[in-house]
Amino acid sequence: MTTNIVTGVAGFIGSHLAEAILDRGDQVIGVDQFNDYYNPQLKRNNVSSLKKNSAFTLIESDIQTLNWQELLQGVDIVYHQAAQAGVRASWGEGFRHYTERNINATQIILEAAKETQSLKRFVYASTSSVYGNAETMPTPETICPQPVSPYGITKLAAERMCWLYQQNFGVPITALRYFTVYGPRQRPDMAFHKFFKAAIQDKAISIYGDGKQTRDFTFISDAVAANLAAGEVPEAIGEVFNIGGGSRVVLTDVLATMEKVIGQPIRKNYVEKAMGDARHTSADVSKAQRILGYKPQVSLAEGLTREWEWIKYLYK
Repeated sequence: MTTNIVTGVAGFIGSHLAEAILDRGDQVIGVDQFNDYYNPQLKRNNVSSLKKNSAFTLIESDIQTLNWQELLQGVDIVYHQAAQAGVRASWGEGFRHYTERNINATQIILEAAKETQSLKRFVYASTSSVYGNAETMPTPETICPQPVSPYGITKLAAERMCWLYQQNFGVPITALRYFTVYGPRQRPDMAFHKFFKAAIQDKAISIYGDGKQTRDFTFISDAVAANLAAGEVPEAIGEVFNIGGGSRVVLTDVLATMEKVIGQPIRKNYVEKAMGDARHTSADVSKAQRILGYKPQVSLAEGLTREWEWIKYLYK
């Protein structure tokens, strides 16, 4: 039985990951601050079933105030999912939350990890936002990162910090660059959640720009499978992997698929392009396929159907 720490355990990806680890019979120590970036009650809902499992321990705390040297004793794998998310909210006054929660918090865990003998893997959740407007599509990991948002800057800084600790102290790091993860429990500030919620309330959704932007969408179970592989495959240490859904889709086509799933048209309100949003994202996942055995399993139509079922239940 392995002992795992999942930071951001009450979040969208963290809660699904903790569930999968518990399902295979391992222990999870979950850390979450339950901050108010979005409704904390949604996060409490996410961990309610986890708390019924005796192999799960919840620590409700700010990462920066914990004694990590003590906490990491006997821990095999750290899945560091906690972050201050959101591209648009990273401009202006809120930026210090991004430096604190993305850079400082990561450095504090890494500092303790370098002294932890039991640690076999440290999986860092990075993001496609580090690429910005990448010149190559699909984008390989070798392309030079050029973030176009303050959020992307802080996630890249923390990722680079991971490599410093790996190269200088041998911390067994693996980093995963997620491409737009979606599915049940998706954050309410993310597009699919907002679009489905608007459809239920018969409100118009805001489309930034012309609707021709493209994204590589990744279903939550595929992102979880990538994490589990990253925690186990020996060759993953010291490597960064793109985790995408395997296809790049135009936003207007996504909306057409959503309308089919819902069974009614979605009202659209076109607004000005948002600052810090990359125009296109597309993951070259060949490295993850080769080393992690990663293969996206869930199509966009199937994934959207699953998220819609959850949204209907959430807002009924």
